[in-house]
Parts: sequence; C-alpha cells; structure tokens
Amino acid sequence: MSLARELEVATDLARQAGALLLRYFRSDIDVDRKAHGEPVTEADRGSDALITRGLRDAFPDDGVLSEEADEHDSWSRARRAWLVDPMDGTKDFVGGREGFSVMIGLLEGGRPILGVVYQPTTGLCYRAARGHGCEVQRDGEPAEPARPSDVSDPARARLVASYSSRSPRIGEIKQRLGTTDELNVGSVGLKVGLVARGVRDLYVNPEGHCRLWDVCAPEAILREAGGCISDLAGNDLSYEPGQLRVRGGIVASANPVLHAEVIAKIAPLFAR
Repeated sequence: MSLARELEVATDLARQAGALLLRYFRSDIDVDRKAHGEPVTEADRGSDALITRGLRDAFPDDGVLSEEADEHDSWSRARRAWLVDPMDGTKDFVGGREGFSVMIGLLEGGRPILGVVYQPTTGLCYRAARGHGCEVQRDGEPAEPARPSDVSDPARARLVASYSSRSPRIGEIKQRLGTTDELNVGSVGLKVGLVARGVRDLYVNPEGHCRLWDVCAPEAILREAGGCISDLAGNDLSYEPGQLRVRGGIVASANPVLHAEVIAKIAPLFAR
C-alpha cells in the first residue's frame, strides 16, 4: 500500500502549522494552563485547528487524535488514526527557545506507519512512511536519507535528554551506561530525529509522562531510518485504545546492537 499521498498531505500541513507558530514565536502571547499544569497558548490551538481540519478534509474515513482536542475517544474506532501534537515543546516555545516542533503520525493496526516532525525555526523536516524509508529535508534544499549511527558501546553513546523536564534519573542512567555526553532538547520528535540522522545515538525518557501523540510520529521516523524504540524493558510501545499515556518509559537508539546493550544495563534500574 502506497502512503505517498498521506505523506505529502501531512508534510504540507506540518509546514503550514509551523509557519503559523512562527508568527507567535517570541511575541507577547498569553499562556494558559491545562488541568495538569502544562502550558497551552493560542499558537497551540491555531496549529491544532489547521492540522485537524486538513486531515479530516483529506481523509474523512480516518480518526484524528490531537493533544488539544476536547474529545479523545472516537479515534480508536477508526481503521486508521492520525495522532497530532500541534506543538511539541510548548515550554521551549514559551521560553523563546527553538526546541519545539509540529508532529503528525498515522497509526494503523496499533502500530505507527507514518510520521512527520517539522521544526519551524530551522525549516528542518523529518518524514517517513512504511516502505518509503526516512528522509530529512531543510526548506528549499534536497531531501537526504536519514542514517543513524553504528555506535554499539553504551559508554560511547551520545545521549539526548529533555531540556525543560529533564528527569532526575538521567544521571543514574548515564552512570550505569558509562557515558558523559549529553545534549538537552525540548521536543520528543526533535530528540528522536537527532538519533535518526546520526547526530545523537540515544534518547532515554524514564518518567512515563509522554502521551500517544508524543511518540507516534517519532517512532515511525526512527524505525524507518533503521533505529529502535521501546519501553525501558525492551517491549514495544503500546497504542492501545483507552489509555493516552505511554507507560514504561522510552528508549530510542541508533541500532539494534546498541539498543540491546542499553536495555540490558538500565532495565534493572526500573524493575518493580
């Protein structure tokens, strides 16, 4: 099954939403708080409306689950569902930092089959679909295949972790792995994208705060690039209807050898 049209529509919508976000970036914008304390802005809501309207117009039979939507159930009844984070990294956006992105993923049969992650401030776009491979493209430049690294020793792994919500357990993980190299970035999609194109080798999120829309697009991208993603025990991430939180944490790595080594070293830290 070709996903060429789906990939082009998602890419175009991500770029349109990115342009919208840039109109608000580093401006005097009001910041509201959701029930659980996370920030949300007019920019988040505008991006959400643009993307969800575009997806429903293009693919009326598909479900849509967006972070900013009021309704979080009907998507699970569709054969395919789009999972949308209209602005991943809102804390970075509000703080005037560039570590935010637009993320659009497509789920079928409980597995991600397509993903687009777009960073508006740099014009960098990661995009992948099952059977199409994974590519990276800057606005106005030719696309290039994404190639993760072949680093297999955890002690040599270049780690990427959260900027605004860095887990206190990252230090413990680094000690267990023997690595000292750490870069901090806001958006999950941008962190996983750095692994997909070989700039970083490993991303670990031990806290289990991510939601389905945080991981669908990044998972599709990393897997098509040849990398690996799982929970802290090495199990596939779950997209089961009825729960929005990604339980068990996240490990995203450049290749199967590194992934197995990392899981073997850190899984005992989180065993119940």
